[in-house]
Amino acid sequence: MSAPYSVSLDAIIQNFSLDIVYMPGSAEDIKIVSSDVNRPGLQLNGFFEYFDSNRIQVLGKSESAYLQDLGPDRRAAVFEELLAQQPPVIIMTRNLEIPHELEDLAPRYEVPLLRSSDGTSTFIAALISYLNVELAPRVTRHGVLIEAYGEGILLLGESGVGKSETAIELIKRGHRLIADDAVEIRRVSSRSLVGSSPENIRHFIELRGIGIINARRIFGMGAVKLTEKIDMVIQLELWNNEKVYDRMGMENEYTHILGIRVPMLTIPVKPGRNLAVIIEVAAMNNRQKKMGYNAAKELLNQLGMLDDLSSEREKTLDWEGF
Repeated sequence: MSAPYSVSLDAIIQNFSLDIVYMPGSAEDIKIVSSDVNRPGLQLNGFFEYFDSNRIQVLGKSESAYLQDLGPDRRAAVFEELLAQQPPVIIMTRNLEIPHELEDLAPRYEVPLLRSSDGTSTFIAALISYLNVELAPRVTRHGVLIEAYGEGILLLGESGVGKSETAIELIKRGHRLIADDAVEIRRVSSRSLVGSSPENIRHFIELRGIGIINARRIFGMGAVKLTEKIDMVIQLELWNNEKVYDRMGMENEYTHILGIRVPMLTIPVKPGRNLAVIIEVAAMNNRQKKMGYNAAKELLNQLGMLDDLSSEREKTLDWEGF
């Protein structure tokens, strides 16, 4: 998967503790734009028809053994064909010795050479996971992201509706804050969304009448978290007496964020309602639904009314910006 975002090669080197064998210039200036990683087995045999030159190339034990069986001239020709495609970097795993033909040709084509002590499969899996996060499509939205009972809950609503105050109450009840005011949402796979806070406002919360506080300083390290998956969205809105709110839970609402469908609830706000407790229950109920249990269906079944209603209805709400 390619993305309009990039990560510097220097960040990858630091994150995976890679050894630099050859580096043309500054690693900070070399940008990786593809989250796909390639083991160039076919390319070592001369097949380049579907070769993506944006991918990181990884050579492991199998590739090394194959190359050792080639003569020096053939090995040099193979590496020249590969380097001519201008891959962003070539990484050798298992601390294997890099063929001197590759070391000799790398400066000519200015292709970085790195080495890892990790096993090939382990390294590739970790690298792809890292790149999927760093290069993921993303959007930033006004809201609060909190973790309650292991469920990542994105609180949305107009300014002043009580999102930050609810987050503080949830933190006091033992849950954790991920982001307040601005939530950076990344699509890390075809099924998963991960939310985080911009680094410059991380752990800070704005409370009207008090001002800015640092949740980590006041409540401790256990009250905050850097990232969390988004399991559901809760829209907070001022209570509207003319609106009919769902009282049974038979109609499932969803919203789409970056093309991924996420369960959504609309919770009306008015004096006297304990939003923190309501959100805790919503988190636990969402987990039960994911495990296949629906309390509303069980109640209607016990009352003999389930046959009179269709099965769970679904409604998708498209919120502007998602």
